[in-house]
Amino acid sequence: MGGSLLLVLFIIFFIVLLPVLALVSVLLNQFPANEKLIWVLVILFLPIFGSILYFLIGRDRRIR
Repeated sequence: MGGSLLLVLFIIFFIVLLPVLALVSVLLNQFPANEKLIWVLVILFLPIFGSILYFLIGRDRRIR
């Protein structure tokens, strides 16, 4: 019973929370040129894959 609940929470995290966190991160940071718009579109059209890509690649592209 506990394992299935953990699995459901894990799935909810990836489907809902991860794209929301990625969008918040994109919107609160500065990016060169039009990269902010590109990242927002990638995250909106490919929520899970786009969020993972942003956290792996996009966070390094931010302007400090």
